[in-house]
Amino acid sequence: MLEEISIRIRNNLELKDRIREEGLKISREIVRECRTASFALHGKDFEKAGNSIEAAGKALKKLKDRFEGHADIYHAGFVEHAQQEYSEVAVLYSLLKDNGKMRNLPSPDDLGVEYAAYLNGLGDVVGELRRHILDLIREESFEKAEVFLEIMENIHAVLMDFDYPDAITGGLRRKTDVSRSLIEKTRGDVVNAIQQKKLESAMKSLESRL
Repeated sequence: MLEEISIRIRNNLELKDRIREEGLKISREIVRECRTASFALHGKDFEKAGNSIEAAGKALKKLKDRFEGHADIYHAGFVEHAQQEYSEVAVLYSLLKDNGKMRNLPSPDDLGVEYAAYLNGLGDVVGELRRHILDLIREESFEKAEVFLEIMENIHAVLMDFDYPDAITGGLRRKTDVSRSLIEKTRGDVVNAIQQKKLESAMKSLESRL
């Protein structure tokens, strides 16, 4: 009797181990596609970014289907990480492609991700938007920079509403704190860049009159 129980347990654990290994492989694929999409977005290659995001979405669905009936592995952590990466790049893609318009922003239900993973992905979007704003400053696109700075602030305001234990939100509090710090730095960068540009314009105007 004990031997039969042992065999049944072993078979179950071997199945879980195989599924876990498959899941880790798919999860790495998702993260890789998301990183590719992120680099493409900052290079303004929206077609390449869209293709990678689509591939990541398909892989994420396959991952979710594969773990059906194995909730213990599904919630082990690496699936949530993949969902965070996917949420981050999907939201970033929407924002950059629509020039800061938020009307078509994908929801967690649209993306098929857990709510906590989506919120953490939003937290990471703040850092990516800072990178985008610094590019806009170098291009002297100050009005656009201010638009995206406002989006950063809106995201932070949303995240602040979710003051729940980390066990529920997956460590969202830390990302919320980091986002606030990034916003303060970015606001300073934008203000300084605008003031510097005004000063340069004033100096050129003065030189032209002398």
